[in-house]
Amino acid sequence: MTASTTRPAVRRPAPASATVVRTERVSPTMVRVVFTAPEGFASNGFTDSYVKLIFPRADYPLPLDLDRIRRDLPVGQWPVVRTYTVRSFDAPRRELTVDFVVHGTSGVAGPWAVAARPGDSLFVRGPGGAYAPDPDADWHLLVGDESALPAIAAALEALPAQARGHVVLEVPGPESRLALTAPDGVSFGWLHTGSGTVGDRLLDAVRGIELPLTDVQAFVHGEAGWVAQVRRLLRVDRQLPGRRLSISGYWRLGHDEEGWRAGKAKWNADAEEIERRAGAA
Repeated sequence: MTASTTRPAVRRPAPASATVVRTERVSPTMVRVVFTAPEGFASNGFTDSYVKLIFPRADYPLPLDLDRIRRDLPVGQWPVVRTYTVRSFDAPRRELTVDFVVHGTSGVAGPWAVAARPGDSLFVRGPGGAYAPDPDADWHLLVGDESALPAIAAALEALPAQARGHVVLEVPGPESRLALTAPDGVSFGWLHTGSGTVGDRLLDAVRGIELPLTDVQAFVHGEAGWVAQVRRLLRVDRQLPGRRLSISGYWRLGHDEEGWRAGKAKWNADAEEIERRAGAA
């Protein structure tokens, strides 16, 4: 009889408080909030680095224990958790910058960011992340709607000066474009949602790109509906290897983050099954 061992559960650090230092309206549809980062917060080296922002609905015992709160309190008193990209982190100043997409009064995080003032605080957990542009890649493709703009901006700033590639970004209108820093060899295609549906134009735009027959690294993020179509195009039609792709739905039309998280595993499984049947490499 062989003795079995049980690996102890890994306990994540408790969320810590982050305080607003300043805010800036960088476009009509985006607000930048700079926080004093919690003690011990550090960059993980990924340009899609993200944090969980935790918006309290009540006074909770500290250190904040989300599992205990969800066990002991009614749902209406649970904090709201939202996932946001780290636009930048200045370690010497301990300044954590997060860009919030805002559209009127809908949602939780956007209206909070619009109303945020120096001294306001919330809780932060993280960072997580998985992607950074490979400086040795021959060509980079970065595709996203406005929710992916912060991660794509960070990726462009991390590219080496000799990098080549193309960026496709869809924003509500020309007033939502941001000035982005990129190497000379990286071109841009800006699209505008206008009165249409987010992502309507992105699939056609990517379909029209002639990818070089060399080592292409791609980053494709945003609303899950159009992301799934672009994923199929790149993996099945263009036969790009999965190891060179970072593709995920940040959000889904008609769902809040809780609803999207509940369905994301199936979204991934369905995409992988389509690729398997098509024999994608």
